[in-house]
Amino acid sequence: MVDSLIHPHEAKPEIWVYLEHEGGNLQTVSLEILGKGRQLADEMGWPLCGLLLGEHVVHLAAQVFEHGADRAWVVEHPLLGSFTIDAYAAATFQTVMKGKPSVLLFGATPDGRDLAARLAVRLRTGLNADCTDLRIKRESGVLVSEVSGFGGGVLALIEMPDHRPQMATVRPGVFPVPGSMPGSQGETISVRVDLSPQMIKTRIIERHTSSTIDLTRVPVLVAGGRGVGPDFTDLEQLAHLLGGDVGATRPPVDAGYIERERQVGQTGVGCSPELAICCGISGAFHFVVGIEKAETVIAINSDPEAPIFDYADYCVVGDIHKVLPDLVQALQAARELTHD
Repeated sequence: MVDSLIHPHEAKPEIWVYLEHEGGNLQTVSLEILGKGRQLADEMGWPLCGLLLGEHVVHLAAQVFEHGADRAWVVEHPLLGSFTIDAYAAATFQTVMKGKPSVLLFGATPDGRDLAARLAVRLRTGLNADCTDLRIKRESGVLVSEVSGFGGGVLALIEMPDHRPQMATVRPGVFPVPGSMPGSQGETISVRVDLSPQMIKTRIIERHTSSTIDLTRVPVLVAGGRGVGPDFTDLEQLAHLLGGDVGATRPPVDAGYIERERQVGQTGVGCSPELAICCGISGAFHFVVGIEKAETVIAINSDPEAPIFDYADYCVVGDIHKVLPDLVQALQAARELTHD
């Protein structure tokens, strides 16, 4: 591998987190990574810095400090009003070359993945993608990224000791959101970058956003697999009664039975509910990594040898098309009694 533009001896002992924002607030995944970054920074005795890009974003620095950062690097420019990869990659590259952090973290979101990949190429450094955990070796400052999956049952620990910054994208939902500390103060560093319209190859014509589905924060997850078939009605009713929401494995999503935003697992989202009810799910590793942080797991499957039972706290061997309607009916009856 070629040498990185920033040599390890040049890099400053700092952890940076690229911060995504929408509607005047930091995105949940950015808060999650700030929380983990604070933990790592405290262990190493390093500063934690947030990187904010946009047109009018300096006011968000207060949120950055409230969620644990010591500094906020703020880049404001009219061409950063909407996310375009050309503008954001150029601005981030220029800022990173000024600050030279040792560690740079992104959320594994569509924009975060796109930006991190382009930036890694420009900086001639590596990128550990879709990480589920992070730690830093105290004696060397080397970031250790945990990546699960690779087609089944493999947990990889990846390091890049000879390149800086050490970059990683982190899957949403794998770390808790830290509590805020209102009134916390920090240092705001304003950065001027060189951008021109000629640098941007794309133009925003219209912007459409889908309805928000955030399974990373639900207290109860009712997830369905191939065994559910095309009708998720019973799962939706159960989730409603329990105050939760519905997720799915990849097969129902690929078949068009449910929205892709509801996919849980290695290629979907990671969840950490108090209760996860897995219905008609075999238990492939691709899915299990998405619920590994659930406090309690209940599995319902007609196959007594289904791998999902190895991960469940409570196992129900039975046909979900019979078990779920009875369970929904029992919960509805119990609710009616409590309301009488």
